[in-house]
Amino acid sequence: MKQLLVIIGLLVLVGNGAAAAPEKFDQDTVKTSAGDLQITFIGHGTLMFTFGGKVIHVDPVGQYADYGKLPQADLILITHEHRDHLDPKALERLRRGDTPVVLTKACANEVAGGLVMNNGEVKTIVGVKLEAVPAYNLAHKRDSGEPFHPKGRGNGYVLTFGDKRVYVAGDTENTPEMKALKGIDIAFLPMNLPYTMTPEMVADAAKAFKPKILYPYHYGKTDTTKLMDLMKDSPEIEIRIRKMQ
Repeated sequence: MKQLLVIIGLLVLVGNGAAAAPEKFDQDTVKTSAGDLQITFIGHGTLMFTFGGKVIHVDPVGQYADYGKLPQADLILITHEHRDHLDPKALERLRRGDTPVVLTKACANEVAGGLVMNNGEVKTIVGVKLEAVPAYNLAHKRDSGEPFHPKGRGNGYVLTFGDKRVYVAGDTENTPEMKALKGIDIAFLPMNLPYTMTPEMVADAAKAFKPKILYPYHYGKTDTTKLMDLMKDSPEIEIRIRKMQ
């Protein structure tokens, strides 16, 4: 009986330890002229950037992380109002009293004190230059004929970290505005069907604006090897696959 109680006690301790352990996510570090940029790949459309002592959360959603175990934000970016990108409870956990939340007009109805950026606007917030890029569907639509993401409602963001420009596209297709981007070092392009891009659309966009590093993200069950095949003739673009389903 004593041995049985000891075994049960050990199992309880192991279980509690697993529950209390901090979450582990893949991370990449990119050198910039102003220090290291650390990218944390949380999942789906959710990212965290750490740079110059500041933490920037993009589309934080509690389904993909326990935000009680991650650092609070110096800046939060929201691309659009869909619930897999806008989670008010996650925002509550991450915000301090002075944390700016940059978002779209459609999101502002649900987030008190948010800072609206319209398509095409440029602002510098907590020392980070931000450019709001239109994010919308060209081809994929609901049964009603309305695009999953109508033009004018969503943002992608270009963030400048030292000499590096990072583009987080949000939910979009290969729009003219995306393909006209210049000087992008790192791009996160969505590949989740039927809501965003096919691998062919991602390849078309990447070959147009030529980021140095391309991360497909928010890709659901889409086969990322198809994108790799489509990009074989563009060796100057490094494709990095991370767990961003």
